[in-house]
Amino acid sequence: MLFALIDPDKTPLEKGASIAAKSVEAGADVILVGGSIGAQGVALDETIKLIKESSGAAPVVLFPGNISGVSQYADAVYFMHLLNSRDAYWLSTAQIQAAPVVARSGIEPLPTAYVVLEPGRAVGWIGNANLVPRDRPDLAAACALAARFSGSRFLITDSGSGAPDPAPLPLVSAVAKACGDDVLYFLGGGVRTPKQAGDVIAAGCQGVQVGTAFEEGDLTHKVRAMCDAVKAAGKKRA
Repeated sequence: MLFALIDPDKTPLEKGASIAAKSVEAGADVILVGGSIGAQGVALDETIKLIKESSGAAPVVLFPGNISGVSQYADAVYFMHLLNSRDAYWLSTAQIQAAPVVARSGIEPLPTAYVVLEPGRAVGWIGNANLVPRDRPDLAAACALAARFSGSRFLITDSGSGAPDPAPLPLVSAVAKACGDDVLYFLGGGVRTPKQAGDVIAAGCQGVQVGTAFEEGDLTHKVRAMCDAVKAAGKKRA
């Protein structure tokens, strides 16, 4: 699967909705909405409503940076705990505070473990993450096993928005193996080219989250080429 990530703080309202609509038209499977800073309140709600109006039946999933990143206008939310945070807030307190809000909103909670890899960027700093080194696939795999054994249905490894490169393929493969058939594994951060997208799918993950690369240039061509690479790599694996 290919996920197009819209950050309402960077691409709000009509701009974000336009990126979402073009992404879906070019083959993106899911629109993610969220960000580490500023993706909240009116900007979040209004951007989601415009995305829903312009993107047809494509699901809109929240990728929240905090409890303020919940919106009743989305279809679902990554109900995440930051597995390698040093701060109890990101491990449990935020989830306890957000749970009643999610329940009242009626959107679907997706039980998700979130692991931040080097370099981490903004999300690593905000989440006080004990960053997983890029050259330690064994540590990343241990995180995946912990997520699996504690009942998460989804795992996201993220190098951070704007990371120069995606996670190394040996690390991706180790994480995918640890997830087994129980956990869907999505990768974010650093994927900028169709080849990179296809390579990480071939290495074992089920979905690629792309944000920064879709914010400039020929969006339709980029999304279509990346989508084709993701689907081709997935078919070879099957």
